Amino acid sequence: MTTSTSTFEQRQLRDVLGTFVTGVTVVTTLDEHGVAHGVTANSFSSVSLDPPLVLWSQALTSKSYPAFRDSNHFAVNILAHDQIAISNHFARSSEDKFNGIVHDSGIGGVPVLDGAAGHLECVKVAAYPSGDHVVYIGRVERIGHSGRRGLAFGSGKYMLAYSHDLEASSFQRGGARPVPLDSLGAVRELMPAIAARLGDHTLCLAVWGNHGPTAIHWEPSRHPVSDQLLTGLVMPVTQSASGKAFAAFLSADITGPFIDEDLRLFPVSGESLAARRVQFDEELAGIRQKGVASTIGTDPSPLHGVPVNSFSVPVRDTDSEMVMALTLTSVAERLRADPDGEVPQGLISAAKEISERLKAHSISEQSC
Repeated sequence: MTTSTSTFEQRQLRDVLGTFVTGVTVVTTLDEHGVAHGVTANSFSSVSLDPPLVLWSQALTSKSYPAFRDSNHFAVNILAHDQIAISNHFARSSEDKFNGIVHDSGIGGVPVLDGAAGHLECVKVAAYPSGDHVVYIGRVERIGHSGRRGLAFGSGKYMLAYSHDLEASSFQRGGARPVPLDSLGAVRELMPAIAARLGDHTLCLAVWGNHGPTAIHWEPSRHPVSDQLLTGLVMPVTQSASGKAFAAFLSADITGPFIDEDLRLFPVSGESLAARRVQFDEELAGIRQKGVASTIGTDPSPLHGVPVNSFSVPVRDTDSEMVMALTLTSVAERLRADPDGEVPQGLISAAKEISERLKAHSISEQSC
């Protein structure tokens, strides 16, 4: 539906402008006292290659407006796909936005953020008041490019950017290595014996799909946790044992955006996203050390309706890359919540057995 230019409201205008998908930047500067300032902005654009000029715009009501108005330098940090927490951090008002933020000093001392997809260090050459914003023009003096995929934003949501022709295999397979279909049959043959050996708990094989951890096989138990154990079930990265296993053992370039989105979808009262990301990273370090991920059910599971304990471990291919998660789940009263216990340690051994079966099957196929 088309709306007349004489009748549209500000909300409608924002909705239409929001359909223009952009990257996300954090623009930084120093004020006259040497205090660092930074704001999240998607109002960034290239102006000219010769001379190299860029622009961005800032609201006149922004708390940091005086700092950018009076400074002769600024840096545009183009955020990488896993820096949603950084974007949210700089979008909020704070007395010291750079506390805990890793950065270097660029031209004019302006902060250059660590881990960005790219950055441009600029000398401000012009400022044009335009309605309720001011447009800054900067001459690019120095640049950096990490090669990381950029973060995208549109219609009020963070997005992942992929090429239109789907040449990125990460879109089709979630970035993880695929498991050959003819190998899955060989793996499934092992599952009944493994389930019996581990105490008749439910087992799951999951792969990393383009929506995250995805169940491809359930080995049933005489004591199922519920009737919700369905093939194709997508599990949350930060809230499930399978998700935590992938987050710990797959590349952060693959899992990072899913982790950030998961933390946003499952907020904790009184805790910032940045703080929760730090806590989750610490949990992942512990998972790597022990070799097993877990979720412990003190309350009824939203999916199953009863408290559930789960453990998950990586299954690896011939190059020792994680290709599947082997997950064991049971009602909490039947499974001790101890990652060093007999059952999770047996799960680690079972995953190694499956990994060896995958390797043997791959070698057999190559020799044919």
